[in-house]
Amino acid sequence: SLAVDVIVYLINDAAIPLTVDGLSSSTAHELLRKVLEVLHLPDVAQEVFALWLVSPFLEVQLKPKHHPYKVCRQWHDLLARFTNCTLEDIHHDEPILQFRRNIFFPKSKELQISDEGILRLLYEEAKYNVLEGRYPCDIEDCELLGGLSCCLEMGPYSQEKHTPSALRPKLESFLPPYICKKKIGILNAFRNRGNRQASFEETLVNTYKSATENVTSEDGDVLNCREYLKKCHELPYYGCAFFQGEVDKPSQGFLNRSGRKTVSVAINMEGVSVIDRKEKHVLLSLKFSELSWDHTYPDEEHILWLEFDGDNEGTPVNKLLKIYSKQAELMSGLIEYCIELSQGVDLPSPETIPGNSHISEKRTKLRRQESVLCNRIKDLTTIDYVDDGKSQATRREAR
Repeated sequence: SLAVDVIVYLINDAAIPLTVDGLSSSTAHELLRKVLEVLHLPDVAQEVFALWLVSPFLEVQLKPKHHPYKVCRQWHDLLARFTNCTLEDIHHDEPILQFRRNIFFPKSKELQISDEGILRLLYEEAKYNVLEGRYPCDIEDCELLGGLSCCLEMGPYSQEKHTPSALRPKLESFLPPYICKKKIGILNAFRNRGNRQASFEETLVNTYKSATENVTSEDGDVLNCREYLKKCHELPYYGCAFFQGEVDKPSQGFLNRSGRKTVSVAINMEGVSVIDRKEKHVLLSLKFSELSWDHTYPDEEHILWLEFDGDNEGTPVNKLLKIYSKQAELMSGLIEYCIELSQGVDLPSPETIPGNSHISEKRTKLRRQESVLCNRIKDLTTIDYVDDGKSQATRREAR
């Protein structure tokens, strides 16, 4: 069979050229092994990483036995089935083969890794997700992560070289651009009142300096990668697969106008998060022990239902959230698979017991107020009902 040149991309767009014999019959597992050889990574990397097919419209992690060539040939059918792409989009879209973290690799195992090559790649991927706003983070956390990135990419802090003005042109390599823009708006509002906050570059110098001071041993890069990942592990959506969907907005104003809001649904080994794509904050984040789910498709519209405990004006109720998405079937299958897998893995035990009421209140009290990680039930329209053995559900808006 003919040898074919194949390009696999890393998350930072670096290209890895491979020469493959018999591409049409090569499995994802075989191609992954070739990538690991080129990158000189140890065998454990086979568990940590996977190959993905990725385009702006759909991201699919390939199973080891999948044939990437064959899945590529079916790509247009997958787009028609699982996205709202126009025919023109479908015709022009072409996926790339990407080397990424395997979503089924438990994060508890991640911090046991000592290989710098693996840690670097995991760091690059986490940083990409933070900078792109795929992992919403509070400003304070972004600044801390930015300081660690400075260390990893520019070496130890030096007072002469790393001044605020030297960092200014590079800000968007270390902090999410959407946060930089947001804070500039706030600064302009205060400028005339002599209440100017510390600029981002000044804060970044401080976090860069303390990240440098915290490292005393030779393997500083390994420690900084670990610190970066450890901080990202606090995000409920770390290491997740992303899906696109919409939820109902609460009706507003005199005419009770409502519409739909675009969301990302992030699913990992621990639970499901619904993220407002425009505002870049969490609307709802639940561990698997806190939810029930279902997938239905009435009137040809696919819906993922999430059911969880809440309260309506002081009364404990069951809340149902409707997520409209052509990817609902994929999400439902992944939730089921993650729950099965996590039963065989030692995950940290959830703080709460399934069926316990007021769960979300307990969890959000531990977080800083207005954190992007807090649940925003008020921004969602849910169907609320009291489970009294009757099947009818009364629709009320969450206040």
